[in-house]
Amino acid sequence: MNVKIDDLNWGILKQLQENARESFANIGRKVGLTPPAVAERIKKMEDLGILEGYKAIVSHSQTGYQLKAIITLRAFMGKLRPFLEIVGTFDEVINCHRITGNENFIMQVVLKDQFHLERFIDKLIQYGEARTHIILSDVVSNAPIKKGNV
Repeated sequence: MNVKIDDLNWGILKQLQENARESFANIGRKVGLTPPAVAERIKKMEDLGILEGYKAIVSHSQTGYQLKAIITLRAFMGKLRPFLEIVGTFDEVINCHRITGNENFIMQVVLKDQFHLERFIDKLIQYGEARTHIILSDVVSNAPIKKGNV
């Protein structure tokens, strides 16, 4: 469903994407609404599925994961479904997308070190051909969705 989002809701979305813990009063001051009006609009956007949830962003390096990588996987014949069933159980995988092109999946993973990476690749190779790209730094990360993007 494609829902039209007005300028006030875009303002609220901007504030929530900057800080999901911002109070209704502070958001209201910034967008020109009362706190109850902000709460009502947020509730409606949650009900419509525009706001899917709220989460904490955790530093991988501060929690012991020194490597971050992108791994693509081209599934072997007959291994696509088994991989779909197992990928959600891998602790290393923080995002996995099924994609078009020569590969079937692209995963973002966090790992403790190169030895952990090697063990993880050993788990993957029974499902397909894996290609690994170590992430050196984040150039753009968790960019907000803006009105101009739709």
